[in-house]
Amino acid sequence: MSSRFRVAVIGAGIGKAHVVGYLQLPEAFEVACVCDLNLARAEDAASLAPRAQAVTSFDAVLADPSIDIVDICLPPGLHVSMSIKALEAGKHVVCEKPLAGSLADMRKLMLAAGNSTGRLFPVFQYRYGRSYLATHRLKQAGLLGRPYVISLETHWQRGADYYAERWRGTWAGELGGVIVSHACHLHNLATHLAGNVCEVAAFLDTRVNPIETEDCAAISMRTTEGAMVTSSITLGSAGNISRFRACFEQVTITSSDEPYNVCSAPWTFIARDPSLQAEVDAIVAGTEEVPPRFPGFFADIHRALTGQPDTYLPTIAEGYHSAELMTAIYTSARGKTIVQLPLAEDHDDRDFQQLLT
Repeated sequence: MSSRFRVAVIGAGIGKAHVVGYLQLPEAFEVACVCDLNLARAEDAASLAPRAQAVTSFDAVLADPSIDIVDICLPPGLHVSMSIKALEAGKHVVCEKPLAGSLADMRKLMLAAGNSTGRLFPVFQYRYGRSYLATHRLKQAGLLGRPYVISLETHWQRGADYYAERWRGTWAGELGGVIVSHACHLHNLATHLAGNVCEVAAFLDTRVNPIETEDCAAISMRTTEGAMVTSSITLGSAGNISRFRACFEQVTITSSDEPYNVCSAPWTFIARDPSLQAEVDAIVAGTEEVPPRFPGFFADIHRALTGQPDTYLPTIAEGYHSAELMTAIYTSARGKTIVQLPLAEDHDDRDFQQLLT
């Protein structure tokens, strides 16, 4: 197999950002086409990439043997069905979040991936950036110690212009609200650093916009490594910030509040014992620059597909835990109770809307 992969981007909304990401890795990827039912939108996105075609037929994309990777950037309600079709066609699949709106659908997707010659890559692009890589290196070096508390803030401003896309803010189209569409990125950072969530208590509300799904949340979690995590989420902020603060046994980490490039903007790393600060600073200073967000994620996919060690490529298991955590959050909010994870195999398999209402 060639080390340069031909990609079909499906959906020209967030798909445009994916196209731009692939273009930054011209030795690794070629955007062959952009597929969207709205041909004008497809043409607009395809115009960013040399020689890329604009098409409207997903089936034609799957029938093209020259396409190696199908990148699903569609409304979430279509993620499972379209990903399964692409996996059955033997394509590698990159799929935007959330992968699915229920654990039952996640299991269907994982079964399809297990039976396919292609691989499934869930999108968690926020953790690609120099500052987060430095944090990961500190953990690998044993300098962080045990995680004590982690504070997450996902405070964004979303109004009528955002919800002009009719599927947004709906259970059928978006599969959930702010915990599905926005907070999943910081939640993934917390679990990647401090272990999967094993207990959760959640309060959810719709306070900002006239939509079906929640747009505010206050969530408390405990992870398998003992970290106590709080997640504050709203779409009613003045402006957008994503912020991550973690107090480990030996180092306290404070992120930037840059909303999109939170993991590549500079962070602060303060050792509790001043005698360790020089060692911490040396690892941080010695961490190489890495492509942020989508280019970093796509570069990791390329390494995986060409048999090279990846940095920390998101796994299907992480995609499952993300859906499991969403399930637990909705279950907790509905039942006003603490929910234990992992969820039992016979846990309620209803979709997120039914879990909440």
